[in-house]
Amino acid sequence: MIKDKVTLITGAASGIGLAMAQAFARDGAAVIMADVNEEALKSEADKIGALFCRADLSKRQDCRALVDFALKQKGRVDILINVAGVQTVSPIENFPEDRWDLIIALMLSAPFYLTKYVWPSMRENGWGRIINLNSIHGLVASEYKAAYVSAKHGLTGLTKTAGLEGGPLGITVNSICPAYVRTPLVDKQIADQAQAHGISADEVVTDVMLVKSSIKKLLEPEVVADMAKYLCSDAAASITGSAISIDGGWVAG
Repeated sequence: MIKDKVTLITGAASGIGLAMAQAFARDGAAVIMADVNEEALKSEADKIGALFCRADLSKRQDCRALVDFALKQKGRVDILINVAGVQTVSPIENFPEDRWDLIIALMLSAPFYLTKYVWPSMRENGWGRIINLNSIHGLVASEYKAAYVSAKHGLTGLTKTAGLEGGPLGITVNSICPAYVRTPLVDKQIADQAQAHGISADEVVTDVMLVKSSIKKLLEPEVVADMAKYLCSDAAASITGSAISIDGGWVAG
C-alpha cells in the first residue's frame, strides 16, 4: 500500500524518524526526510535514496517551506509522519521558559502546521495518512516533564480532531504512543542514570524507566516503524483518531 506513496518524515536523521524512513523506503515509498541536523540528514538520505530538506520545525516558516519543497519535488504528499522532538527534565518552578517554548513549538505547533499544509493535497487526492509519533506521555504524566507531557497530550487532542475532520475525505490521522524506545538519546539517559545512581544499565531500564510496565524491555525503533506501516495499510483504513499504545502494559495498571 505504501509503494510509490510520497512520504514526508520529520526528525528523520536519527532514532525513530530514521527507522521510519528506512522502513518506508524498503517498501518502495518515495521518502522525503526532514531534520535540523543537515549533515546527518544528508548522509542518511543518501544511503536509502531519499530526498531531504533541512528544516527547523520550531519555526512556522520552515514548516511551510518543507511542505512547499515536497510539493515542488513530488507534486503531492500522501503520508506525513511527525516524529521530531526534544526533551527537558526539570521541576516546574525551575523549568526553563525558552525550553517550554521550543518543545511546544516543535512537538505540538509543528505537527498542526504540517497537517494543515499537507491537507489540501490529501483532500484533492481523496487519500492521506498522517501519523503522529506520540508517547505514553500523551496518555499519562510523569514528574519533571511538564512541557513534554503537555505537548504530547495536546498531540493526542490534535490527532482526534484531525481524525474526525479527515474521515469523510479519505484521510486518517493516528498517533503511536510507545514507552521508552532504544535510541541514541535514550541510551545516553541510561548511561547517565546508571552513573548517577550507581546501578547497572539493565537496572536503570527495569527499575527506573520501565517500573510501570509489565514487560521490562525497551522497544526497538523498527517496532514503531512497523506500526506506522500498518496504519498506512488497507487493513487499517477504518482506524482514525486513535492513540495506539505500545507500552508493555504501562497504562493497564
